[in-house]
Amino acid sequence: MTTVDQPGSARARRPGPTVRTRVVEDRAGDLTRHEDRLATEEPLEIRLSWPGAPAERLAVTMRTPGHDFELAVGWLVHERVIVPEQLVSVAYCTDADLAPVEEFNVVTVTVASSPAYLPAARAVSSACGVCGTTSIGDALREVGATGRSTVVPLPLVRTLPGRLREHQPGFDRTGGLHAAGLFDAGGAALVVREDVGRHNAVDKVVGSRVLAGTPVGPVLVLSGRIGFELVQKAAVSGVEVIVAVGAPTSLAVSLADEAGIGLVGFARDDRCVVYAGPERFGL
Repeated sequence: MTTVDQPGSARARRPGPTVRTRVVEDRAGDLTRHEDRLATEEPLEIRLSWPGAPAERLAVTMRTPGHDFELAVGWLVHERVIVPEQLVSVAYCTDADLAPVEEFNVVTVTVASSPAYLPAARAVSSACGVCGTTSIGDALREVGATGRSTVVPLPLVRTLPGRLREHQPGFDRTGGLHAAGLFDAGGAALVVREDVGRHNAVDKVVGSRVLAGTPVGPVLVLSGRIGFELVQKAAVSGVEVIVAVGAPTSLAVSLADEAGIGLVGFARDDRCVVYAGPERFGL
């Protein structure tokens, strides 16, 4: 098997695992502005090619750049699309019309024979590659930026993870469940749900409000980190502020900025860090 990790353009720059950002940190009312680092999150398009067929798009997965060939091959093997003996080569896409930021976000795996099984392809852009900027634009074309103006003071923000924790009986029993909660601007819990998957928990709380015929609620509180898809779900449902116990990714912060969503990570009683939408917190 061969690997090719250098696309044709001399302008291409391989994304790193972290990126710099500016934040406002609140430590019990003492505000500081400083540089911080975010885990890089970008989409990776996985393609499969075999004799007699053009490369076919199979999936787009959000990932931290690095070890992309391993990720693509591992995904294909775990999905039972290929077996290791079929591998011929792995390479980044070399289409001439790729933008520089796209060149390391599309991987083509070539195999010696046709796959025994092909999963239904996930919806992807009509462009050759997918990059962070393209994904944000696609999301915003679908959801738009929020036009409301909820403001949640930082002293209240710092209390929200504790308020969420009061509604996590499954975590108390198992220690293995994530939680998502919708709160009003005054910090009152509207609905809290638990699930082994962070995305599932968010789907549950929004679905609960939709089924009840009530507004979703302006504030989403999460028990873990904040990825791109969670911000996208919040934007679709009209959430204005996201507060999480963990850190956001680079793409989560970019989408929150574009959608006008206030984004806070590392929230706890004595500390929180504002990554996006400082006006949502009176800053």
